[in-house]
Amino acid sequence: MATKALSFDVGDYVVYPKHGVGRVIDLQSTDIAGMQLELYVLRFEKEKMTLRVPTNKAESVGMRKLSSDKTMQEALATLKGKPKVKRTMWSRRAQEYEAKINSGDLVSIAEVVRDLFRPDDAPEQSYSERQIFEAASTRLARELGAMEEVDEKRALEKILDILNTAAAAHNKVREEEEEE
Repeated sequence: MATKALSFDVGDYVVYPKHGVGRVIDLQSTDIAGMQLELYVLRFEKEKMTLRVPTNKAESVGMRKLSSDKTMQEALATLKGKPKVKRTMWSRRAQEYEAKINSGDLVSIAEVVRDLFRPDDAPEQSYSERQIFEAASTRLARELGAMEEVDEKRALEKILDILNTAAAAHNKVREEEEEE
């Protein structure tokens, strides 16, 4: 068998782009159609889902180790930025947001969280906006939680604190500009 570019061990947390953070619970070898196949067995606890990924396909499907601290800091810094709201049709924006979430790229996911966040004093979101925001913020919180070894709820609180602080700062700047 060819050497594997990516190597994960049992117990490692990994990110699978379409499902988020899971844990390698086993390495299996199975015989399919007369060929020996090595598989990573991933467990996504929250969804109560088990996924088997051929070791030679792990890289091509985008499976990766948890992000580096530098990437996580970049993602958290992205949350502090000013939300970018495009004036394109919602269906087009929704597709772009879904693509960013499913890319597995932490900074892209943070952009979705930032752009769809609504502070308590802001107008209500539509149902689909809320759904996409929750999907993105959950994905970000799971990876942050796994990296900082805290539960998802605590990680989500940290993310929301950053977003609320940033929203307050952006509102203050806007109010000062309006006064001038």
